[in-house]
Amino acid sequence: MALSVKEKLERAAIGKAVDGVLHYVNQDREKNLLKLVDLVESLAGGMFRKESFDGARALIQEPDGKWMGYVNKLLDELHPNVIRTTALNLGYQAAYRGTKTTRQKREELQCNVPWLILMDPTSACNLKCTGCWAAEYGHQLSLSYELLSDIVKQGKELGIYFYMFTGGEPLVRKKDLIRLCREHSECYFNAFTNGTLVDEEFCREMQEVGNLSLNLSLEGFEEVNDGRRGKGTYEKVLRAMDLLKEYGLLFGTSICYTRANIETVTSDEFLDLLIDHGCRYSWYFHYMPVGNDAAVELIPTVEQRKYIFHRLREVRAKEGGKPIFVMDFQNDGEYVGGCIAGGRNYFHINANGDVEPCVFIHYSNVNIKDCTLVEALKSPIFMAYRDHQPFNGNHLRPCPMLENPEFLQQMVRETGAKSTDLQSPESAEHLCGKCAAYAQAWKPESEKLWESTPHKTPLYSNYKKK
Repeated sequence: MALSVKEKLERAAIGKAVDGVLHYVNQDREKNLLKLVDLVESLAGGMFRKESFDGARALIQEPDGKWMGYVNKLLDELHPNVIRTTALNLGYQAAYRGTKTTRQKREELQCNVPWLILMDPTSACNLKCTGCWAAEYGHQLSLSYELLSDIVKQGKELGIYFYMFTGGEPLVRKKDLIRLCREHSECYFNAFTNGTLVDEEFCREMQEVGNLSLNLSLEGFEEVNDGRRGKGTYEKVLRAMDLLKEYGLLFGTSICYTRANIETVTSDEFLDLLIDHGCRYSWYFHYMPVGNDAAVELIPTVEQRKYIFHRLREVRAKEGGKPIFVMDFQNDGEYVGGCIAGGRNYFHINANGDVEPCVFIHYSNVNIKDCTLVEALKSPIFMAYRDHQPFNGNHLRPCPMLENPEFLQQMVRETGAKSTDLQSPESAEHLCGKCAAYAQAWKPESEKLWESTPHKTPLYSNYKKK
């Protein structure tokens, strides 16, 4: 879908404002950042609270503050094309223009329409990591370039301009990923990767396109990481970080926390390591016992769940903590309204083409090779998600599998969704049975946390009108 004249004019205005920020330093940078906030508020003011813009201005006017230091470091160290393209594609096109369109499409189509799509270009991987749920699919599957591009084309018609990749190892297909970035230059792309295939040629290409960022998997220091991923992997990941930093590229980490590593991967020492190597953010993911052979003993304890809830807020606090932005959907539910899956804000297409509600929920009614995106979003299990979300009014209990296991079992049973695991299909009853004790134990503690956490009613909610 070609950009409208209005979109082209708005993109040009945002681009000019970003150029002003990049051109100046010190006081002029502050002035131009404030102009950028004013411009964004004039375009999208009705979509966000006024205090959000006031807060951004206050941050900018505090040059010695932690988060203004973080912003200045980004502006000083990232390549200008990366900054400009990220602002235009992820900021303007996806967060503003795309959001407006997806909201309209939800009303028009009467189904969930997401903000982003997560896809597996391939199930192949150059590593054999212990306990990797992606390995459950097998290693011989892939989505053709033509299909990947067609998914993006269909997505843009719905207002979706943000696409993530996982696998397998998506950088096995890095030439195709760069090709997608070029063909759909107004979109933003992000890949979860083990990092071992990052090289200088790929970094140069990423710098040139500007609309691709990476999340590198790291789950501890050398002994723990290499014990799961293979000897030498840790050093390869750090080398990849250093290369990405050298080329001024935006990247973060993807960290699965378990009962065994949760304290290590949230420690000051570990976060300092990430920051020193140029990492700007970190996704934290609660261990999910997916697969018939999943290690239930790795599910974090209730005390560990309480710990990480408080620890991540401490890390990203206005003062203290660390200058790295950390996120955890399981414990940041109040910011996204609980479960974001089932197309509410995202969904997953695996390397076989099966359209799944979530990267951790391997049940489906349809395959993207045989249907359109809209048909997938209107498939039975996706509509069941829409009917039942939020699965809990306490958004610290968001998941229909981990914290509310009765819902996933009901939805799979009522919709006839089939397991997409081609090697060892797992029933919803077996999967959810592994979560029942955890859900019961977490419930009273999460209620205490939820009651003590201040919440604001969102300006916009994309739940089905009950």
